[in-house]
Amino acid sequence: MKRDSLLMLVQSFFASHLRRVLGVSEHTVRAYRDTFRLFFLFLAGYFRRPVARLLLDDVRSDAVLAFLHELESKRGNGAATRNCRLAAIRSFANHLLRHDPTRAEQYARILSIPTKRVIRRATAYLEPEDVRAIVAAVDETCPPGHRDRALLLLLYNTGARVSEALAIRPRDIQLERPRQVRLYGKGRKERICPLWAETATALRALEIPAPDKPIFRNARGSSLTRDGVAHILTQYVRRAAQKRPQLRRLRVTPHVLRHSCAVALLQAGVDVSVIRDYLGHASISTTSRYLTTNLEMKRKVLQAFWDRAGLDRRSSRRWRPSPKLLAFLDTL
Repeated sequence: MKRDSLLMLVQSFFASHLRRVLGVSEHTVRAYRDTFRLFFLFLAGYFRRPVARLLLDDVRSDAVLAFLHELESKRGNGAATRNCRLAAIRSFANHLLRHDPTRAEQYARILSIPTKRVIRRATAYLEPEDVRAIVAAVDETCPPGHRDRALLLLLYNTGARVSEALAIRPRDIQLERPRQVRLYGKGRKERICPLWAETATALRALEIPAPDKPIFRNARGSSLTRDGVAHILTQYVRRAAQKRPQLRRLRVTPHVLRHSCAVALLQAGVDVSVIRDYLGHASISTTSRYLTTNLEMKRKVLQAFWDRAGLDRRSSRRWRPSPKLLAFLDTL
């Protein structure tokens, strides 16, 4: 193939394969874009030539492994991020395999690179009292106050991802009964979530733009960014921490509000399959991880098991040290 065939296949991968064939979201396209920007810059240094002179022969397994190692050793990425970068490169290798079978063995070696095992840590979430304190920290007398209150309430009410909340247009919300919002999730899947009366009231206080414009905007009238939402939340967490010091120990991100919504639904007795649809999870296994996060729920399960087992409830006699034992210890 020609020298510029790498560029041609990268263009067809993004313009045709990802968008038209797979129908991935713009968020996924941007994530893949960032992966390949890092990857090609790494290849340029690895082979000591400009990016414009990279060849299809350069996209090989040893270079991919070296790239993944650099992500972890120099950039400080964890196994989960490393696996996401590898997934993007694997998808591209599949695309290359279909369009350039002459290098089938080279691409097959990339496809055989295994993912790393990710250690699942307990999911971080906030108790309802913490969320109420954060929302109460919003000062609605200042210009962005109405927007910030509506945004925080909507994120917690619906468990929306940040990208889903920022994509909301006036045509997607219904503030009269039945109050609801239409969200567009991963893979362009749509779901409808009900709104609390308090959330609907906060949304009514916003200056509603044209039907095709985002409702959550910055001071310049442009759509808020993911970093902008994280900055807004951090501000109010700091304010709320003055009354609830335990918030200082937590790293509260917008996604933590999504986790908090899921755990609150579980605590309310909502079935896991319903929560899966509410949050827009593709698999119920993703939703089930919230079952392991809440200690109070585990206590209730243990108590229900104890009651069902019908074992003797009489507590054993509490042990107390004898005077002889204490006297012995004093002699040591």
